[in-house]
Amino acid sequence: MKVIQRIGLAVFIIALGIFSLLPFVGSYRLDTDMVDQQVKEEHREVMREVLEPLYGQEYTSNVAFIGAFNEYFDAYNDELKAAERWDEVIWDDYAFTLTKAAALGPVSQRPFLYFFLTLVLGAVGALMYILPMYRRQPAGIKHDGIYFSSMKSRGLLGIITGSWLIAFYVVLYWFPEYMTNLVIMVDPLSLALSGNPASQWFLYGVVYTLAILVMGIRMFRKYKGNRYQLIRTASVMFFQLSFAFLIPEILVWFNKPWHDFKNIWPLDYTFFFDYRLDGMMASGTLGLFMLFWGIILIIVGVPVITYFYGKRWYCSWVCGCGGLAETLGDPYRQLSDKSLKAWKVERYLVHGVLVFAVAMTALTLANYAMEFQLLRDATNQVHATYGFLIGSAFAGVIGTGFYPLMGNRVWCRFGCPLAAYLGIVQRFKSRFRITTNGGQCISCGNCSTYCEMGIDVRWYAQRGQNIVRASCVGCGVCASVCPRGVLKLENKSEKGRIQENPILIGNQSVTIKS
Repeated sequence: MKVIQRIGLAVFIIALGIFSLLPFVGSYRLDTDMVDQQVKEEHREVMREVLEPLYGQEYTSNVAFIGAFNEYFDAYNDELKAAERWDEVIWDDYAFTLTKAAALGPVSQRPFLYFFLTLVLGAVGALMYILPMYRRQPAGIKHDGIYFSSMKSRGLLGIITGSWLIAFYVVLYWFPEYMTNLVIMVDPLSLALSGNPASQWFLYGVVYTLAILVMGIRMFRKYKGNRYQLIRTASVMFFQLSFAFLIPEILVWFNKPWHDFKNIWPLDYTFFFDYRLDGMMASGTLGLFMLFWGIILIIVGVPVITYFYGKRWYCSWVCGCGGLAETLGDPYRQLSDKSLKAWKVERYLVHGVLVFAVAMTALTLANYAMEFQLLRDATNQVHATYGFLIGSAFAGVIGTGFYPLMGNRVWCRFGCPLAAYLGIVQRFKSRFRITTNGGQCISCGNCSTYCEMGIDVRWYAQRGQNIVRASCVGCGVCASVCPRGVLKLENKSEKGRIQENPILIGNQSVTIKS
């Protein structure tokens, strides 16, 4: 079995290497027909003239082609900006679409081959490594040797992995034109699902979903025998594959708006943007249902379901961000900071993002109702600012790229506005709590070590005090790793849920009196 794992690891590394180098393969050539097909009608004549020096030239790399494109395109816009002719400036970013259209070479000719050599082969290699894990070992959570692992304890491998993830997200969000070959190789899949060519977001959806499915199988191996963990993992795999990936693409095939029915505002911060509202209201009965469904989830779904089951119903069972954190990020859960200082930063930061999201949405809706007279030209700037700071930099670059550095729930803990909303409800009006049996606690610290949300669970367990923290996502790993069965996830009456006078020693022994 060790031999199979080593072969699998080698296959995965080779596939990852091909994936990383593929963007730099091939050549690029632009012509007027490509410009006419990819550029908006109002910009075609100007863009033909601006890009004329590129026609007939063959560039041996995307770096050379994109550099030449930006040189002429930016020079045109800079001249207009200097003359303050703002109405003539082309604000649309055509770098990605024209780079993709101009791509030549092996990836364009054989996209299926490179899809197989990267994503398919990478998944196969990972499974060859994962499936033999914990073979012939009894059921139970295995965390052996974590702090001796370079990958799992901020060692060199962990830093390299984190750096690769950060670089991937930076390019994906802000320089997608450098990923054109990767996007081209998933074009056939996108055409089959939605009838449209792939974008960088479709590529991301494929990689994201595949990561959850493959690492979900790892969770099945690691947590075998733990029914709660197995069902929870199966749930996030199902919701990511169906609701987040397949259904939205199929909706596009039927000329309906792309919509993830499980994504809830304010996590889905674009839900009330004008183009989303217009798209839903213009799509007939289904579009109106999307709008109605989204509002019902915000106003009724979140508070009611959270009252009965806590925020775990979403954060640990449904959410795509949580799904990636619980599968791909599981090896790094012990890296979350449990200090009091981190808790203070968490509370200010996550609730600050929630306030930011609410204010931005209120401003957006008011502006929409006033036919854009409130913000005028600043409308897109408000949206872009939030999207850059929260949607891209925080949720993507930091939220996932920092898995090997700060644990797997950086975004959920410090930045997710929906987690903050759910947490407020859970803290003050919910039946959910984690009960503790202080008399059985041996202070081993497993619960605190593996709490991905940075909760010092042992502190509560030693006192026999219920855990009702707003940040708790109810993943249940603290209860799973406890050797004495001290912790239990429960949904009971609200009575006695919040204990003002915790028990210090045992369940019927010394208590603190007010």
